[in-house]
Amino acid sequence: MKRMLTRAASAMLLAGASLAQAQDFPSRPLHIIVPWAPGGNIDITARVLAPALGEALGQSVVVDNRAGAGGTIGSLYVAKSAADGYTLLLGSSGSLTASPAAMKNIPYDTPKDFSALGPIHVVPMVLTASPKMGVNTYAEFAAKARGGKVSVASAGNGSSNHLAIEMLKRQAGYDLVHVPYKGSGPALTDEIGGQVDAMMDQLTASIQYIREGRIKAIAMTSKARSPQLPNVPTLAESGLPKFDATTFTGLFAPANLPRPVAEKLTAALKRALAEKPVRDKYESMGVEMLSMSTADFSAFVRTDFEQWRTVARDGHVVIE
Repeated sequence: MKRMLTRAASAMLLAGASLAQAQDFPSRPLHIIVPWAPGGNIDITARVLAPALGEALGQSVVVDNRAGAGGTIGSLYVAKSAADGYTLLLGSSGSLTASPAAMKNIPYDTPKDFSALGPIHVVPMVLTASPKMGVNTYAEFAAKARGGKVSVASAGNGSSNHLAIEMLKRQAGYDLVHVPYKGSGPALTDEIGGQVDAMMDQLTASIQYIREGRIKAIAMTSKARSPQLPNVPTLAESGLPKFDATTFTGLFAPANLPRPVAEKLTAALKRALAEKPVRDKYESMGVEMLSMSTADFSAFVRTDFEQWRTVARDGHVVIE
């Protein structure tokens, strides 16, 4: 009986401490870790979100880029951080499902090591070509790929961009030279300069360069065309009927985040995403906003992992 009373007292103390922590949270600035270099889809998404999230929480929110190893360096940093709500991850298919699906020794387990706070959006990828490649259509791109080595950049080994390239090679039946970078920003710079022939990238990072005519959009990876680029056909339309690849983004925290803190962050995320300037900016980048419960989002992430694991296995992609 005494032991039961002691346990009950301990539980009450923990609950009281958790409630006090939630009431005080946040009492200092928060950090959103972006596990990719500046200029890519995740970085852009975080920098649109941060001011609105900070306003909803009443604290400043700082974006911190920690790039490398297919998004795993920054993601691991968050997984090992204190579960207090002050260090968050702008997670995506690239760092949380595609890389874990392809890497031989992934340093974290996405469902176990992260608390999913909520989704942000889903974005299609786009196959683009450098002006120096001299192609305007997917048929012209495919002809060059069949006739020789075409180099295609990605945001990094094991990224969703990389696995989408592998999917393209497998379904189209030709070879491509994969050139990994530490994020979309530096890859786009080299594509524009002609150091690589083409790139597979999230539309959010590439769309401005496409609009400016600095790179050529060849095909979308989603089943439907993007409303932002209605004249760009999909790969499914272009002779690859089974091709369908998109990437998600969402906000995550280290595992075992106290429920009151998680609920505060989730509510603030929803308020931030409901702001018209935020939604307008995201929609102008060609994304589809996601709205689902935390539980449904967690299930969505697990399903995304299984999809990319199939792609990695079928393409014999193993990142050491």
